[in-house]
Amino acid sequence: MKLLTHNMLTSHVKGVTKGYPLLIKATEVKVNEVEFNSKFVCRMIPKLEWSALVQAADQLGHREELPGELVPDYEKNEDFLKRVHRVLLEVEVIEGCLQCPESGREFPISRGIPNMLLNEDEA
Repeated sequence: MKLLTHNMLTSHVKGVTKGYPLLIKATEVKVNEVEFNSKFVCRMIPKLEWSALVQAADQLGHREELPGELVPDYEKNEDFLKRVHRVLLEVEVIEGCLQCPESGREFPISRGIPNMLLNEDEA
């Protein structure tokens, strides 16, 4: 699961009002090189919840030089875009789980795929 995916996921367990951002408990993380595409990264940044991305990168030990606040005029800052690209697309959780911050419910991640299916009593 890439951190781009993580940034879009939320817990929909019945009764949960604050199911975002999900906490990451990773047992296996890989970094795979992906071709840099500045236009793609620029289009994705406005769709991100920046603080959740920074928190997720920090939880995985891959925050490196990612700033706590979004950089102004980021479209013109290739170094910044490359740092965001690395965190969004190259850092990948292979095994572990996502945990709902409110209910504590854990959603397994297996072979890089998060299973967000709910049990009948949770829907």
